[in-house]
Amino acid sequence: MTIEERLDEVKGRIAAAAREGGREPATVELVAVSKTFDADAIRPVIAHGQRVFGENRVQEAQGKWPQLKAETSGIELHLIGPLQSNKAAEAVELFDVIETVDREKIARVLAEEMRKQDRHPALYVQVNTGLEPQKAGVAPQETVAFVELCRSQLGLSILGLMCIPPADENPGPHFALLAKLAGQCGVERLSMGMSGDYETAIAFGATSVRVGSAIFGHR
Repeated sequence: MTIEERLDEVKGRIAAAAREGGREPATVELVAVSKTFDADAIRPVIAHGQRVFGENRVQEAQGKWPQLKAETSGIELHLIGPLQSNKAAEAVELFDVIETVDREKIARVLAEEMRKQDRHPALYVQVNTGLEPQKAGVAPQETVAFVELCRSQLGLSILGLMCIPPADENPGPHFALLAKLAGQCGVERLSMGMSGDYETAIAFGATSVRVGSAIFGHR
């Protein structure tokens, strides 16, 4: 299959999963994860109509996306990997959505950078639903309080929650937990589901899915 055919297949499966859950396909956003792929690999996906992309690393994104954004209007770039505080200024400058707010320190640095630059990317809080020590994210039991801290003390508008379930577990309970937490936090956006489980995520209410290898192939 060509990359365009793979993109069409993923979009078709997203639409089918949404309809099966009684939702309009347009309520689920596809974030095409382009990490490790260069600009020449990304351009055909843009040319085929995709406008929302995800990157894991600020430095890698800086090497390709300013030019790609200059070439095509309407690109929306999501940071979906861990953010270090020394990269916060660059992240605020480049990304339209930062999905990995996961601790008070980074929330404070982002708040300061957003004030300095007068640029306000949408923010998601990453939740470590599996309490994995090697993985970033706020503990589930601390999520509501953390979102409130971001709002009341730092003046940040939190749009949604994001999670990456443990690779060796059924993702369904993790997606259900994130949806429950979103309700408790009063946020509407749920970023959950990747190439292997995005249809399951949609069944549990995902509003965006992060799909890389099913579109771009294996890295």
